Amino acid sequence: MKKLYYTSNIFLLLVLVLGSCKKSETTKTTETKAHKTIEYNKPKSSVSYHFEKTKQWLEGNKSDSTKLDIAYALNRTDKANLAKMDSIIVPSDFSGDLVYYLPFPLHISSLEDVSKILIFSYATQTFAAYENGELVYTGPTSMGRKKDPTPTGLFFTNWKAEKTTSTFNDEWDLKWNFNIENKLGVGFHQYELPGYPASHSCLRLLEKDAKYLYKWADEWILKDSENVKVKGTPVVVFGSYNFDGPKPWFELVNDPKVLDISETEIENQIKPFLQQILDNQKLREAEQTATP
Repeated sequence: MKKLYYTSNIFLLLVLVLGSCKKSETTKTTETKAHKTIEYNKPKSSVSYHFEKTKQWLEGNKSDSTKLDIAYALNRTDKANLAKMDSIIVPSDFSGDLVYYLPFPLHISSLEDVSKILIFSYATQTFAAYENGELVYTGPTSMGRKKDPTPTGLFFTNWKAEKTTSTFNDEWDLKWNFNIENKLGVGFHQYELPGYPASHSCLRLLEKDAKYLYKWADEWILKDSENVKVKGTPVVVFGSYNFDGPKPWFELVNDPKVLDISETEIENQIKPFLQQILDNQKLREAEQTATP
């Protein structure tokens, strides 16, 4: 009986140990999935920038969509407006993914608990979308002109429409519009990017970027016709633009890293809003769990 008792205890201990190990491995896998790192292609060589005459450069690269996308983003412009420019800035090496030519960091540790956040930099005229601290999408923008600046701070996406009419001018059709400030009528949407801040406070995007964010961001959840139950995806707009100086990205010719936005800078911008962002995220998760 005594021998059987010891054997049973050893068997029970083995089961507990193996069960505990298995549970740890499962937890580790789940955590790794939640914070999966996205692999981007780095440029094959060190990147520098220089000016090219637009017409000549387009003649040699008009059929290369990868190079064109990088050129549009670097010059904060679109196809139609790029062609109008006398000179444009281009990199020495086009072999990397777009994230390596725009200023946002690939990872932000303090945002690992934030499922989604969209960030706009006024100073660099660029935006970035993050999921659990990982950069998932980035591109150029044209924000508010000097007379009608885009408000800065924390906002949340609310309602969206594939096509709507501007409240500023009813002759302007806005495609893939996602509103972030209902009272002021501020939102991000597709519209021309002339290569400088030109909007009437909205955040203009290339059409492919507007379509991506339109599908990616979450709408608000309304309690009734007048009250919001859960806000949408957090949007942080920060910085300021020097309207009286040269275009900031022209300085890349002298210093390829001059526009780089550090992880610390982003963390400092987000810190005052982080708890509010997490509280709203918790509400959304609870609402999604409750919905059959």
